[in-house]
Amino acid sequence: MPLQYFLLVGAALFCLGLYGALARRNAIAILIGVELMLNAVNINLVAFWRYVKPAGDVFDLAGQVFALFVITLAAAEAAIGLALVIAIYRSRDTVNVEDVNLMKW
Repeated sequence: MPLQYFLLVGAALFCLGLYGALARRNAIAILIGVELMLNAVNINLVAFWRYVKPAGDVFDLAGQVFALFVITLAAAEAAIGLALVIAIYRSRDTVNVEDVNLMKW
């Protein structure tokens, strides 16, 4: 399977995530959109690691290490984001981001 297919899947997944993060008003849907974008990045990192190799017989795991780092970052982001959404829901009884104006005067 050529590299272009992986890049197309990654680009499509990133666009879906971007649309979900920008077009939705539900905080959970925004978090899911961000997670989709991070997964698209992971697909691209692993695809480039697989198809673009350095010169010589160098044992290189940089793509997989970066993907593991992004997965860890995504898990931390999801945990913090869901904790914030739960806290907002408990105090405001809504997860609509337009109804939450905690930072406004």
